[in-house]
Amino acid sequence: MTSSHETNALRQVLLAAQRLLEAREDQMVTGEEWEALTDAVNAATARPTGGPGESFAVDAASGALLRRVVPRRGQPYEHACSRAVYEEVAHAIDLMGSAAFTLEEVRAKIGDGDESRMPPWSQVSTAIAFLKERSCIVPGRERKHVAATDDTWLDAMTEYHALREKGPEPTSD
Repeated sequence: MTSSHETNALRQVLLAAQRLLEAREDQMVTGEEWEALTDAVNAATARPTGGPGESFAVDAASGALLRRVVPRRGQPYEHACSRAVYEEVAHAIDLMGSAAFTLEEVRAKIGDGDESRMPPWSQVSTAIAFLKERSCIVPGRERKHVAATDDTWLDAMTEYHALREKGPEPTSD
């Protein structure tokens, strides 16, 4: 059984192939045709964001950011990131400016290098995953990321409150 992302990817590959055949049939390939073909191939090969079955929510009682993951194999799990740690992560990224960073570097920045003052790995990881999912940070080279704007904290808080106000997803009965 294929996932909806895989089905969509297969459709995009088929569309790309059809466009290539149409272009070859006429032996005249315009820039517009190649652009459409490139877009279709990129859509077909794009990796899904958020990983397998990943979702985020804000706990109404505590304000914690929740990351729920349903892996392709294994048991579903959930991690929580307190709002305080979430804000610290965003501030730490702002302090790094335009420099690329890793999760480890963000965690160390929060604790000023003192292991006893660093937040738990799972909380920093949850915050980073949400910031990536909401495009507040973007992939850099290797395992590094970079801030998408000059004010990651503001972006992070906007996305946090948007998620909090959205509330739980409606259930279909």
